[in-house]
Amino acid sequence: MTVLGHPGSWSCRWLPLLLLLLLGTGRDPGVEGVTHYKAGDPVILYVNKVGPYHNPQETYHYYQLPVCCPEKIRHKSLSLGEVLDGDRMAESLYEIRFRENVEKRILCHMQLTSAQVEQLRQAIEELYYFEFVVDDLPIRGFVGYMEESGFLPHSHKIGLWTHLDFHLEFHGDRIIFANVSVRDVKPHSLDGLRPDEFLGLTHTYSVRWSETSVERRSDRRRGDDGGFFPRTLEIHWLSIINSMVLVFLLVGFVAVILMRVLRKDLARYNLDEEPTSGGSGDDFDQGDNGWKIIHTDVFRFPPYRGLLCAVLGVGAQFLALGTGIIVMALLGMFNVHRHGAINSAAILLYALTCCISGYVSSHFYRQIGGERWVWNIILTTSLFSVPFFLTWSVVNSVHWANGSTQALPATTILLLLTVWLLVGFPLTVIGGIFGKNNASPFDAPCRTKNIAREIPPQPWYKSSLVHMTVGGFLPFSAISVELYYIFATVWGREQYTLYGILFFVFAILLSVGACISIALTYFQLSGEDYRWWWRSVLSVGSTGLFIFFYSVFYYARRSNMSGVVQTVEFFGYSLLTGYVFFLMLGTISFFSSLKFIRYIYVNLKMD
Repeated sequence: MTVLGHPGSWSCRWLPLLLLLLLGTGRDPGVEGVTHYKAGDPVILYVNKVGPYHNPQETYHYYQLPVCCPEKIRHKSLSLGEVLDGDRMAESLYEIRFRENVEKRILCHMQLTSAQVEQLRQAIEELYYFEFVVDDLPIRGFVGYMEESGFLPHSHKIGLWTHLDFHLEFHGDRIIFANVSVRDVKPHSLDGLRPDEFLGLTHTYSVRWSETSVERRSDRRRGDDGGFFPRTLEIHWLSIINSMVLVFLLVGFVAVILMRVLRKDLARYNLDEEPTSGGSGDDFDQGDNGWKIIHTDVFRFPPYRGLLCAVLGVGAQFLALGTGIIVMALLGMFNVHRHGAINSAAILLYALTCCISGYVSSHFYRQIGGERWVWNIILTTSLFSVPFFLTWSVVNSVHWANGSTQALPATTILLLLTVWLLVGFPLTVIGGIFGKNNASPFDAPCRTKNIAREIPPQPWYKSSLVHMTVGGFLPFSAISVELYYIFATVWGREQYTLYGILFFVFAILLSVGACISIALTYFQLSGEDYRWWWRSVLSVGSTGLFIFFYSVFYYARRSNMSGVVQTVEFFGYSLLTGYVFFLMLGTISFFSSLKFIRYIYVNLKMD
């Protein structure tokens, strides 16, 4: 109670520490290095993780494979962003010194059992790649070599790389580039081993240094891993042009409704009102049809108003969160080749923007006559955090059961829980208190009658299902092309740097959602159906459902992902992604419809 009662007491003490822990996670491998070396100084090479090439989120510690390993494993202290990215760095046996070349030095001798050989064979067949880190530069390569040739006779050869050539470039006293190669190396065959036979291996390595005129790592034209992963995506003008055309058509369509159809409606309704302006209120409804006749019901508060306000509050929070992430990316605050910094920034912004969800939800809840504001705050803070926690629990349990490095350690879980308890939840309560205290009565231009009007039967094309299909498909079509590149970045090996285009497409998505919401709301009111509150949220919010359907298509047709670990993570977080888009676009849709409805009824002459 002390924490909630005196927010300043905990914010002054704990908030700076939490911000330091989160903001200190932005230095990921590949960021401009600050380490300076002298000739002969040791350069530590950290082994990090291995995993199937086509399953980006299925990673394991490098030392889980039967490889050269020190007697005592010493791990590197990692930031939150690196832990969330699945990094688990440990010191290796490689001895590298600054600007000193090495020619085929022995790393270790090994005697592998048949079970260990089978483990390596399985890893090679699943295209396992490894990741090492030298001076914050990731270097990657495949564990082994696989060759299949011919149909009759069919040959299947498996080989292990037992020699690695490291190439490092330096400028002055700093390392600019690091890479590993097996170009001139012959793999050691793992075929033909008897079950009771041991396999003797000798692992070796070479180090070659060369000077470069490039002064900064960011000035290199190649990727940070020398092209192991695909290059940065190019600008895709087809997606941009398609989205722009759709926006112009929708904006023009809505403009026609506002300027022509509404003008005619208002002229006709207001003209019909003049001869009967002295009559009673009941005469007002005689002989009319369309949206004018439901003026006494259109602002009737909906059922489940607490849930509606919670949806609007959390949706507003994610709108601020998404905008903040994109703006930070535009300002160059993230390393384009790794996602650890983005993960950390998302956690920080989510915690700080909880005040927005509390304010918007409590403010609107009090406006529409809600009294249980404490329950509303609890519902708001649980609307996303509970589904996220349940999904994460399942995904993390699967990773933990399979020994994946994507399973978060207990210390990281406690840190994230602390951030939510000391920052997120208190800010939601504080925002809710401010929203409740600053709320004014709901501004409705029409008086609502006590008895609700009967709604006439609606044609099939004005049903909720049709509105959700149309309202969800059009915004989805505006981002469908860009969505492929985002999925290829998050669930693949592409590198996304087009944050300006992403911001533009994000604005297009919100604009299309607002326009289609206004159009669908107008058609609904024209059919004398005043139940627009929830319909406006569901109609455009259904875009999240289309995004989830696209994720299923992407998994089946556009990716090579497989296995329980990757499948559970993909569909678990794809469900959450669709849910987040539902909240965001549902919020935009609702407030656009509310603004539109207020506009048309303010301009309608009534007693």
